[in-house]
Amino acid sequence: MIDETTVQALGKLSEALETTERARGHLYEMHQLTGTADFQLDEAVSLFMQAGHTEIAERIQRDLIGRDVVPDHWTFQLIEEYDDGYYAEFRGVERDAREKLADGRRHLHEAKLKKSRQG
Repeated sequence: MIDETTVQALGKLSEALETTERARGHLYEMHQLTGTADFQLDEAVSLFMQAGHTEIAERIQRDLIGRDVVPDHWTFQLIEEYDDGYYAEFRGVERDAREKLADGRRHLHEAKLKKSRQG
C-alpha cells in the first residue's frame, strides 16, 4: 500500500508531465504554423512582383523565406532538441519514480477516484 502523500506526489509529477505534453503540442503547432507561413510568403512575393513592388518582394525573399527562427535553427530542430533533451529527461524521471514507488502503475489517484465514484 502506498501512502497518500506519495500518491499525491506521483500525481503532481504526472500532472506536470501532462502539462509538458501540452507544451510539446504547442511547439509542434508553432512548427507547422511557421512552415505554413513560410510557404504563404511565396505567394505574397509572387503577387508583389506582379504588382510591380519588386523591392518589397525581394526583401521578403531575402529576409524571411527560409529564415532560421532562432540563430542556426529551424523549428524542426527546436523540436528535436526539446524531445531529445528536456522532454526525454522529464519522461524518464516520471517513469523511474512510478517504477520505484508504485510498481510502474500510472494515475493512482484517478484510479482510486474512479473506484469511489463508480461504487
